[in-house]
Amino acid sequence: MKPAISNIESELLDKCSGLGIPMVGFSPVERWENPPEELPQHFSSWIPSDFWPQSIYPEAQTVVVIGLPVQLPIVETAPSIYYHELYETVNILLDEKAYEIVNFLTLKGYPSIPLPRDGYGDIEVLMEKPLTFFSHKHAAYLAGLGSFGLNNILLTPEWGPRVRFTSIFTTLRLEGTPIPGDDLCTRCLSCAESCPVRAIESEYPVKRITSEGDTGSTDDFPPLINKISCATRSRKLRREYRSPCGICIKVCPVGEDRKLFERENTTMYTQRDGFEKYHQAWDHVRSYGSKKIIFR
Repeated sequence: MKPAISNIESELLDKCSGLGIPMVGFSPVERWENPPEELPQHFSSWIPSDFWPQSIYPEAQTVVVIGLPVQLPIVETAPSIYYHELYETVNILLDEKAYEIVNFLTLKGYPSIPLPRDGYGDIEVLMEKPLTFFSHKHAAYLAGLGSFGLNNILLTPEWGPRVRFTSIFTTLRLEGTPIPGDDLCTRCLSCAESCPVRAIESEYPVKRITSEGDTGSTDDFPPLINKISCATRSRKLRREYRSPCGICIKVCPVGEDRKLFERENTTMYTQRDGFEKYHQAWDHVRSYGSKKIIFR
């Protein structure tokens, strides 16, 4: 006999804790069919049904979303081989931890499947079609783990945008994590102003999008980014062995990690005076391990 839902949920959370996973959220698949009444502006329309979890794994009842942080002092060196290696390591860890959770749930009697952290084979694929078959950041939003920022990346209270997510589809039915509805974006425009290819829109106000897809009242919700410009930048950096870009997530002021690492003054990224020791450290890291050196 299967354990009671409350027991298995507790066991699942304990399992995630034992795996060192600091962020976990649950989203019933119905949230893709019946989204929140008001949606962030990054949805020019609601997610097409082909991208819903139940369209990929028809037996799915719940999406379990897990997140791992990327450490701010390493992100600050981006683009660099240092951040590149951290990015790859966190992706591997996410895939491994998702696989362990899937085995745990399946052996408990709830067949489950993991999703890969990145659902594309090469950046050249994204140049032609800048989409993957499932979006982890949208799943994380529906699992109550954060809100979207101007740069179309999920912001979390703990680490701002400096978190990587992946998802698990399970036949276990769980009550969804509440969606707070808080907008964590400060509208500082740092991500837009710092983007090397100006891929992020910086003008407000923009239109509010409803779950039916129509535009309603004017409000200051985050607009879309230019995905092709962003992908073009990523392709260039990949050829130089220093992808991903990471600039928009390192300058974002959101996240308790800034207090932890004593990085609350974000002017450190735009001015050298008073922050010489940091810039010297970043310049040193960027001087090694990749094909091209650009101090940014």
